[in-house]
Amino acid sequence: MSLVDAVRSGLSKYATFEGRALRSEYWYFVLALILATVVAEILDAIIIGRPVLAAIVALGTIVPSIAVACRRLHDTDRSGWWQLITFVPLIGTIVLIVWLASQGTGDNRFGRALA
Repeated sequence: MSLVDAVRSGLSKYATFEGRALRSEYWYFVLALILATVVAEILDAIIIGRPVLAAIVALGTIVPSIAVACRRLHDTDRSGWWQLITFVPLIGTIVLIVWLASQGTGDNRFGRALA
């Protein structure tokens, strides 16, 4: 999946917490969010002087970010609720990143394996 396809998929499934997401879909979506945030922060610094655009990007992408991470966890045969593990300081974030970077499990309770 390309960067454009991943962003299109992530935003078109804005609040879809069912199904699965490939590793490429998730990580390209994360990359696009990082790039959008950096551009917004640069524009804020040059034009506005306050983090207005960066806040808009963050607020506008929080639900799709949670949804695509949920679908990515489904691909590893884990519930999307495992995102809450990030509330365990440091260890939780590391564990979640490892799970999000893991290969999918094939067919599982969340559906058939993706290409």
